[in-house]
Amino acid sequence: MLMGEFNHTLDTKGRLIIPQKIREDLGESFVISKSLDHCLAIYPMEEWQVFTGKLAAMPQLSNPNARKLNHFFIGGAATCEVDKQGRILIPANLRNFAGLTKDVVLVGQTNKVEVWDKAAWEAYNDYDDVEALAGSLAEFGI
Repeated sequence: MLMGEFNHTLDTKGRLIIPQKIREDLGESFVISKSLDHCLAIYPMEEWQVFTGKLAAMPQLSNPNARKLNHFFIGGAATCEVDKQGRILIPANLRNFAGLTKDVVLVGQTNKVEVWDKAAWEAYNDYDDVEALAGSLAEFGI
């Protein structure tokens, strides 16, 4: 299970060290893609196949939103492999999309890992309204 929060930095070439625990859970190769909330998502290959299978099942010909979502998630995605130093290269288009410069946070999300710009994560991760959010749990059956 992919969980936890890890602070790291990008080097000048856009490479990111993936913590050993996360590397073990991600496997040999994985996919990095745009995600919602202007962050990136790293999917183990099996999870990526499940996700893209669901995208492919949407009515591409008759629904422009389905096409846009396909373009958004799949168009800029890249397969990653970890180098000998435990790093991956995040493509420039994805770094630009997520506003990644130097300090980043990796956030485990059960079946994927999100990559956030640290300042963006801190702004997003403001839980002053956690009590209001907790009211939503019942609608999700929790």
